[in-house]
Amino acid sequence: MKAEKLSYHLTAGLDDAIALNLAYEGTAKYMAGGQSLMPMMNLRLASSEEIIDITRIPELTLSHAIGEHFFIGAGITHAMIEDGKVHDPAQGYLRNVAHGIAYRSIRNKGTLGGSLAHADPAADWPTALLALGAVAVIKRPSGDVHIPLAEFQLGLMETCLGEADLLMGVLLPHLSTSARWSYVKFCHKVGEFAHSIGAVVLDTTQGLVNAVLGAAADKPVLLPRLSARLSQGMSLSELTTGAITALIEQDIEEQTSHDKSSYDFHLHKTMIIRAVTEVLKK
Repeated sequence: MKAEKLSYHLTAGLDDAIALNLAYEGTAKYMAGGQSLMPMMNLRLASSEEIIDITRIPELTLSHAIGEHFFIGAGITHAMIEDGKVHDPAQGYLRNVAHGIAYRSIRNKGTLGGSLAHADPAADWPTALLALGAVAVIKRPSGDVHIPLAEFQLGLMETCLGEADLLMGVLLPHLSTSARWSYVKFCHKVGEFAHSIGAVVLDTTQGLVNAVLGAAADKPVLLPRLSARLSQGMSLSELTTGAITALIEQDIEEQTSHDKSSYDFHLHKTMIIRAVTEVLKK
């Protein structure tokens, strides 16, 4: 199938893109890499008569330090991160995540911002960046706003972006040299969306400790009990105890709708345990 008839608009500035969207009363769609939008339009799962191409807006491909944080523009592609063309403030974590996204042809075009705005709970960046405590930088007609990623994605392919809002990028912390992280996912075959994702970032120097489960609910979820327990310190031997297992199961039960006896529940528990194991071994 092919997308329905549409009009294509190429813009070179943030204000121009937003003004054009406002002119169409918010019914137009922004397109960067198009690796999610175009397949969905072809399948009639998304539609718009007006497409605004934002790939040539220079501000969206910037990456630089801003105070204690590091800004990565929404137009940065997965391949640019994978190849080290963009500084990784997370001690190799971002490069590792980018390398595992789909296929190289997808990584060449797909963008970090597109992945976040698409808000598929099985995509990589929503889970990976939530574990980092990222903050979304959004340009709105009324002005720029910063929104923690935990509040950015509202549900299944739903974000806090207004009709004409444009995601400019994300602010990330600079992890310390003592930081430990892991990112593991389960796919039936290479290149497909994950069926379960476990992400753990442990940087006690920065006060950042997050365990996140992806592809398990309508959006990636933070596991609060496990995160709190990791912040207190945990040995590899403790991970196998009944108390920690029960804690992980309680987190998954409360954050997802999976029955404790189901295959999905056991898959998610396994992936989180693998992620924590990987961190504790470092």
